[in-house]
Amino acid sequence: MKNRVTGIGGLFFKSDDPKAAKDWYKKHLGFNTDDWGSTFWWKDKQGNDASTQWSPFAKKTDYFEPSKKDFMFNYRVENLVELLSELKKEGVTIVGEMQEFEYGKFGWILDNEGNKIELWEPVDQAFK
Repeated sequence: MKNRVTGIGGLFFKSDDPKAAKDWYKKHLGFNTDDWGSTFWWKDKQGNDASTQWSPFAKKTDYFEPSKKDFMFNYRVENLVELLSELKKEGVTIVGEMQEFEYGKFGWILDNEGNKIELWEPVDQAFK
């Protein structure tokens, strides 16, 4: 498999008050926030539109489980189906089933320390 991870798709973290966090980042750092957090747009090396998501989650979210950490990384990938197959062969723990939406495919794994990682094969155009 040529490419596995192609970039950072998102930074997700638990927050005591996600709305206050979004407001603080908007006021002090200029984030363009919405209900989900903030989307940063950029161009990949071929000139295609691409995005990275920044999102605070409620402290009690179960979205990061089975990891007990207060954060989760989302990595952009080129071919999620193939990558999950390769990772499974390599003994990597796959969490749940792959899901597909208009904005991309998602799969989850655990790293060597039990951190949940979200893998995203994006359809960036769906956000425009």
